[in-house]
Amino acid sequence: MDRVPLSVVVGSGAALGATARFLITSQVSLIDAPSTIVLINIVGATLMGYFRPRPFWGTGFLGGFTSFSAFALYLATPQLSGFSAAGVFLATVFGCIAGWLLGNALTRRGPLVP
Repeated sequence: MDRVPLSVVVGSGAALGATARFLITSQVSLIDAPSTIVLINIVGATLMGYFRPRPFWGTGFLGGFTSFSAFALYLATPQLSGFSAAGVFLATVFGCIAGWLLGNALTRRGPLVP
């Protein structure tokens, strides 16, 4: 049996990750959209640090689950409902770094160097 092409593996994971993000954001519509994306990105970074996943779960699922494009969109939006662009930027960047470091520390698999 031939191996599944890496692009199919990553694409399949990305489709599932994007679907999971869509389902979560559609269910928490009462929460401010930028805060939902910030939280999703931090959760994704934490899981990436904890599991150190391979192509399907890492680049695929978690890549599809997190959203850099939504992050960039909210930064470019003139008015953020309840969030400033600086707040979204700082919360995402530092939250994701802290999340990855926390996930990595919880594995006890080595130094906390990204």
